[in-house]
Amino acid sequence: MALTGEDLLEISQLLDIKLKPLEDRAKNIELLLENDTLPRLQNIESCYTSTYRRYANGSQKMEAIEADVGMMKKVIAEHSRKLQALG
Repeated sequence: MALTGEDLLEISQLLDIKLKPLEDRAKNIELLLENDTLPRLQNIESCYTSTYRRYANGSQKMEAIEADVGMMKKVIAEHSRKLQALG
């Protein structure tokens, strides 16, 4: 059975009709991603990035504080021994 030009044209038109709702849904999904989801993801990313930077800086400060406290413990213990020796 050979298809005529009219048959092919009719099949093409039927496919266009069938695919139109899918094209519309795809367009709506693209718009949703572009206008809603992507900006929200970018906002979340910027929040996490700034929080990470704060924690990274805070981590370095904490290490310095720990070193200072360790040194203070040693000095206090030494001073305590010296004071006990005097008394």
